[in-house]
Amino acid sequence: MMELAREEGGIRQANTSLWRNRTFIGLFASYAVSLFGNMFHNIALNLWVLQTTGSAKQMSVIVISHLIVGVLFGSFAGTFADRIDRRALMMVSNLCRLVLVLGIAFVMTQPEVPFYVLVILTTLVAFAGVFHGPAFHSSLADIVDKEQIPQAIGIINIADNIIRVSGFALGGMAVALFGGVVAILIDAGAFLVSTLCLLAAGQFPRKMERSEGQKSSFIEDFREGFKVVWHNPYAKAGIILMPVLSCSFMSSFMIIQVMAVQVWHADGFVFGLIEASIPLGYLIGSIGIMSFSERLGRRGYWVIAGAVGMGPIFYLIAQVDSAAAALPLILIIGCLFAFSTLIINIMLRVEIDTAVQGRVFGILGSIIGVTPPVGIAICSAISDSYGPVTALTVSAIATLVVSVMVVAWIKPIRDYR
Repeated sequence: MMELAREEGGIRQANTSLWRNRTFIGLFASYAVSLFGNMFHNIALNLWVLQTTGSAKQMSVIVISHLIVGVLFGSFAGTFADRIDRRALMMVSNLCRLVLVLGIAFVMTQPEVPFYVLVILTTLVAFAGVFHGPAFHSSLADIVDKEQIPQAIGIINIADNIIRVSGFALGGMAVALFGGVVAILIDAGAFLVSTLCLLAAGQFPRKMERSEGQKSSFIEDFREGFKVVWHNPYAKAGIILMPVLSCSFMSSFMIIQVMAVQVWHADGFVFGLIEASIPLGYLIGSIGIMSFSERLGRRGYWVIAGAVGMGPIFYLIAQVDSAAAALPLILIIGCLFAFSTLIINIMLRVEIDTAVQGRVFGILGSIIGVTPPVGIAICSAISDSYGPVTALTVSAIATLVVSVMVVAWIKPIRDYR
């Protein structure tokens, strides 16, 4: 991968501090602001649907529509991200969502508007958003130096967890104090500020992996994305292991929440501690990767430790009889999940040509959109029939067996340094 990069006005300087890299700061600020607004949006919309319709089924329609959009269009969005200016694509995505979110706020003020109008608007918001993810993820390797990628990913993931925790809390307060429409309008404002941050970032450089005269059609580029995933060992490793980890993590944590209520009889305070333990563990793991990234040695071993280690810890959680005993174990789960998934994200950005990263992340997003809901559905059925302890035990054993099989099969994970 060439370390030179085109930029209007010359060559991007190597080894620039991340906090002196205007492009990175603009991209990071844009992502953080839009994510913060999304937390307000999610709480306000879900609460409004439940209060207005009283139907969890109708709320699930919105969730399912978002899932379908991500699965169907993720790979197409990734191809667009590799063919056109990624910064421009993110700006267009933000502005489209700004207009659509304003439409949602208007619908929420009109009691006679049919529910399907809201479903259409939220589905369009999801469609516009599906182009933002691959463009954002594939831009990072262009705007920071190769050795700075672990630090950049660590910063983004730390901010991601802080924003999700604080955003949900502040979003709930905004809905309680000012109503759902105001919270939705805050999301619209966040998209505007996010776009301004991208403008302030300036043009994104593009690494010179593709020759000037080389042209290809959209269909050819789309097919190339699947070829990369199939033939590139690092892309294949990430595409297989990341969905496995996400499915296991989300399914098992959902069962832990059920256990907290049904088995441990946790009150609201303790339940909140359980919810906070995962992002706190993730933060600890992320900070560890940032601090010791150059001294981790064979990073593949840390991925293996995180992936294989989650199963036994989930099993131990299933055996404890109190929330207090489970809290440190849940914290460890957050750390293990951070080490495995963050290092895989670093690997994908370092080992795959930036010219095709949009397609890889688009395909990855489509798969991850499917596997966790399937795992949650299976674990929920087991929990309803045999109890949450049995469900978590089965999930733990399945996590261990599948992780060992995947790690044994995918050699690049074991050898990654």
